[in-house]
Amino acid sequence: MTLGNRLAEASIDLAGAAMTTSPDGGLTWARGDRPFATVSADGSNAEFGLDPAVAEAALRTPDVSPSEVGPGWVRFAPAALDDRAIDRAVAWFASAHRRLQPRN
Repeated sequence: MTLGNRLAEASIDLAGAAMTTSPDGGLTWARGDRPFATVSADGSNAEFGLDPAVAEAALRTPDVSPSEVGPGWVRFAPAALDDRAIDRAVAWFASAHRRLQPRN
């Protein structure tokens, strides 16, 4: 199981989530035309576009650093892809998706 596999499975349940594969094999998920998560081609790390408060909390978690994508984005590069790491990745993935939900 890789981060990419697990997030691809999780995306099935997220309305409007579309996955694309880059030429190098990396994955990007978007809602509409706005990306909310990526996984590197080698599957070693994922990046999530989070609400600023969630991103701030995530940065206090092991294996998380600011992403070069921009404000609110974090990079998650788990040393081991255990159940805890997968749970965090899936939770941040869903949070990033919710952040882009259409407003009424």
